[in-house]
Amino acid sequence: MEYSEKVMDHFMNPRNVGEIEDASGVGTVGNAKCGDIMKVYLKIENGIIEDAKFKTFGCGAAVATSSMATELVKGKTIPEALEITNKVVMEALDGLPPVKVHCSCLAEEALHAALWDYAEKNHIVIEGLERPVNDIGELHEIPDQD
Repeated sequence: MEYSEKVMDHFMNPRNVGEIEDASGVGTVGNAKCGDIMKVYLKIENGIIEDAKFKTFGCGAAVATSSMATELVKGKTIPEALEITNKVVMEALDGLPPVKVHCSCLAEEALHAALWDYAEKNHIVIEGLERPVNDIGELHEIPDQD
């Protein structure tokens, strides 16, 4: 399996690892089939994502996509953050092998779960945001891992 230099860099030197105390929103998403679990913490001030951190239990691609997703979301407004899809994360990493595409879906869903948590805590509705799932296997077909 071949990984891009960017994937390897974000795996070997992940950005934004850790947690944010009194985070504005926290989202945890897993994938029962491959065992990956991703937790994203967001600090949101005046509608801007000031900080993002993550904790991921999973393969190198899961760590790399978490790292890139938190980098991409920092400094963004909430509507801009919703535009950070798994495809955006994958493109920013110069692609992922087909059997690892689900890792980028995990990153997207964990971001959305953290935004959902923020919206619930603040009794607001975020236009275009859907209720998150706990297991992305419910949404995306995960190829069998060899």
